[in-house]
Amino acid sequence: MIRKLAEQVKEYKGASIATPLFMLLEVAMEMMIPLEMGNILDKGIQGNSLQAIFFYGGIMILLALVGLFAGFAGGKYGARASAGFARNLREALFRKVQTFSFANIDHFSTASLVTRMTTDVTNLQNAYQMLLRMAVRAPASLIVAMLMAFYINARLASIYLVIVLLLGLFLFVIISVVRQIFRQVFREYDNLNESVQENVTGIRVVKAYVRESREKEVFSKTSKALRKMFVKAESIIATGIPAMSLAAYGSILLISWFGAHMIVSSELTTGELVSLLAYSMNILMSLMMLSFVFVMITMSAASAERIVAVLEEEPEIVNPKDPLMEVPNGEIVFDHVNFAYKKKAENFVLSDINLTIRSGETIGIMGATGSAKTSLVNLISRLYDISGGSLKVGGNDVRDYDLKTLRDAVSVVLQNNVLFTGTIAENLRWGNKTATDEELRRAAKMACADEFIDRFPEGYDTFIEQGGTNVSGGQRQRLCIARALLKKPRVLILDDSTSAVDTTTDARIRKAFREDIPDTTKIIISQRVSSVRDADRIIIMDDGRVNAFDTPEHLLESNDIYRDIYEAQTQGGSGDFDENGGED
Repeated sequence: MIRKLAEQVKEYKGASIATPLFMLLEVAMEMMIPLEMGNILDKGIQGNSLQAIFFYGGIMILLALVGLFAGFAGGKYGARASAGFARNLREALFRKVQTFSFANIDHFSTASLVTRMTTDVTNLQNAYQMLLRMAVRAPASLIVAMLMAFYINARLASIYLVIVLLLGLFLFVIISVVRQIFRQVFREYDNLNESVQENVTGIRVVKAYVRESREKEVFSKTSKALRKMFVKAESIIATGIPAMSLAAYGSILLISWFGAHMIVSSELTTGELVSLLAYSMNILMSLMMLSFVFVMITMSAASAERIVAVLEEEPEIVNPKDPLMEVPNGEIVFDHVNFAYKKKAENFVLSDINLTIRSGETIGIMGATGSAKTSLVNLISRLYDISGGSLKVGGNDVRDYDLKTLRDAVSVVLQNNVLFTGTIAENLRWGNKTATDEELRRAAKMACADEFIDRFPEGYDTFIEQGGTNVSGGQRQRLCIARALLKKPRVLILDDSTSAVDTTTDARIRKAFREDIPDTTKIIISQRVSSVRDADRIIIMDDGRVNAFDTPEHLLESNDIYRDIYEAQTQGGSGDFDENGGED
């Protein structure tokens, strides 16, 4: 785990090395000051030498100035190293997530990934800065102060040693207990972020159903659980404060008591006692700093484990060694394909799928909710990998293609139509970043998006807010279709992507497809018969299997499922064949 995190230091190695060196210089300067204080007392004041007072006083000022510079430089380089480390870590996490398949993302959940890239990285940033500064300064100060104390008087210094060992054991027990609590804390953070994400994303639904009070209760429950765990952890940590105070004042009293007796018996000078007391405070302050370091490390250890879990996650879908860089055509062949979302699943989502789709065909897909329509088309562009059998596009297995090449050739408009913050033109160019203005207009016209874009005062420069909240559902769908068309795909898949579009506009879009992209294979998932009635053939899905695959005319004569849907919709029924509920 440490090696994986250390890889992200990269160009900040210099700052990471400079920080502890400056901290050591600061400690060295500070540890010399108590000796000079003793010299001022013994050789200056008691020796009645003004020259000695000025000499050793001047040395103290010089030591303090050098220590001040070292502390400032250490803070500056520590901040640079920790902030740079956090930046690299976030970028590494983000780049890693971009390589994930849908299955990898399902493994972590979106809310958990957001927590890891924000809260967890911030924890590691703070811990890294503390490691470079306090984790070097505190033990160095402790060791040097202890050595100097033994150098002055070994008998009195042994008091420090006993107290340090007892206090260290106490802190170790506290940290062991708290570490387990912090692991639970960050899992609860995931739940909190998930609650916020769901609420903000679905705020319109929440308000439409007047469910604000329920959402407040859910958030409050998660927040209270988080607070309870934090209070528990902080309460345990807080027991270290009185223990530190007891150790500090106890050692001062013991040293003062025994030191006074030793001064009377001429075994110790007043200056040496003052130096010992100064070192006593250094040792105890170092212990206190170390306790904070251990607490931060304890908190960040849980974060580190969660971050490394993402960095070490192997993408389930990767490029082959010698990938094919061109998809010849839009032919699609499913040969005894099976699919399950999890490798160890007992049942397949798709079972024994056998289909041959000719290049340039328009194929409709219909079936009840939960019949695995979306799962079927997700396999074509390798958003998921098949569990068994063979799936070919353009005569080659999809696993033999370069991923970018395949996904550029198989353009998918998913059920959840997502637009990004930026202008309409910028959103459309997600399909082709080099697309000309003319190509944008052509794609928009095919998707029937030009009619509302031209009505906007700023046209293609109209700003789209996050999630496309300032355009309607139908407009959002048409923009997503236009974006997919800009890729000039061999295969175009519309996953219920015209559900918010009126039937007239839907018909115009399909007409544009027939006339403008006749060689592109078009696959249309829809709940509306009108959206697929002019398809060359229609696939009827039923419980993860192909129930029928034929022309609309033949299906109307021979297939009960299609006939029931057709009659329900053409005779004024709802045509809702979602009997059991669920999702694709």
